[in-house]
Amino acid sequence: MADDERSIEPELLAAAIEVQANAHVPYSQFHVGAAIRTRTGRIFTSCNVENAAYPQSVCAEAGAISAMVSGGERLIDAIVTVCEGDALATSCGGCRQKIREFADEHTMIYAAGPDGIRKAYTMAELLPDSFGPDNLGVGRSGPSSS
Repeated sequence: MADDERSIEPELLAAAIEVQANAHVPYSQFHVGAAIRTRTGRIFTSCNVENAAYPQSVCAEAGAISAMVSGGERLIDAIVTVCEGDALATSCGGCRQKIREFADEHTMIYAAGPDGIRKAYTMAELLPDSFGPDNLGVGRSGPSSS
């Protein structure tokens, strides 16, 4: 499926853009916002939060996943991340694995910039041959696990 054949609801992109403004990035100045839509249609958002002790920083995707889990959801239908600048910015390796924990191969991941969606991926495209809960024989629990 070509990128232009994949659509995203404007509200998911708008939610990521809105939360991006709240990013705490005094060191990198790299504002990131993320919005997750679950299979039940709920939206959860977060932004990146840096810390002077760099390893303690939190990526926007990780924060949105934590909000989703705290809200009782367990399955990501789509996630969009918004970053500044001209370059295509996708989720870091750690966040790809965090997304995979709550995704299946059809979950959509959108990378966006100030101009809108720049690239769309399925989970299988972004993290091919991934390792996840199903490799350990574990199912998901929660309202969006079916």
